[in-house]
Amino acid sequence: MKNRLLIILGPTAVGKTDYSIKEALKYGSPVISCDSRQIYREMSVGTAVPSGEQLAMVRHYFIHSHSVTDNYSAGRYEVEAVALIEKLFSMGHETLVMSGGSGFYIDAVCEGLDDFPPADEDLRRTLSERLRSEGVESLRLDLKRLDPESYASIDIANGQRVVRALEVCLMTGRPFSSFKTARAKTRSFGIEKIGLSIPRDVLYGRINARVLSMMDAGLVDEVRGLSGYRHLPALQTVGYKEIFQYLDGEITLDRAVELIQRNTRRYAKRQLSYWSRDKSIRWIAPDSIRNL
Repeated sequence: MKNRLLIILGPTAVGKTDYSIKEALKYGSPVISCDSRQIYREMSVGTAVPSGEQLAMVRHYFIHSHSVTDNYSAGRYEVEAVALIEKLFSMGHETLVMSGGSGFYIDAVCEGLDDFPPADEDLRRTLSERLRSEGVESLRLDLKRLDPESYASIDIANGQRVVRALEVCLMTGRPFSSFKTARAKTRSFGIEKIGLSIPRDVLYGRINARVLSMMDAGLVDEVRGLSGYRHLPALQTVGYKEIFQYLDGEITLDRAVELIQRNTRRYAKRQLSYWSRDKSIRWIAPDSIRNL
């Protein structure tokens, strides 16, 4: 195919932002973000959005493009992202760069998703109340029983993701993971995936350091300013729920930092496990990155 979508993926903190900007500049492309948290305009520090300098280097899409009050999903991202990609190709681009670590969102663009059932608001309220009163662990155990594949692949520290997956399981009697289309949808463009890989100990060190940088950049103040939205699914995620625990007096700030680091490392491990089954990804070692 003449048109190519180049997807830069990898675990959190591996260096996707810098590499994707370098590739975008090479091809005269914008960067299409595929990050399910950076999409929210109210969340910056805790989602590690690109800096102002990085955003100024190339145009970015799906960064701060929606509100935490939106009921956003991978299915909606598929529709919006594919429409944008096709529009950009029609304007003359031959290679477009997409970058992100949200595997389900990337799959939605590459393969498509079945039509998810509409939300059952009563069931969602019930599950959300369980999330608030019992914590995410109780819901995770139910999801593990009903849909082991989703349990192994989604960010199970993200209460929003767990609630939605469990909601679909209970509503339909089908695993949430079964809504990945069995036969991939046909796209009008070719797709190439590049995975960024660094040694696990180096990655974990970068994650720990990033969390400390977030604290220095004002994560506590950002989370405090979002207290009025804390009940929304978008805020039930790593980096925010731990700081809310601190603000509620449940844990110390030092403990909150430790938990954010630990939960982020666990999320990175799940990301790598998820992509290990995708043989179409070309993994690039640090030396290869420097030489490209």
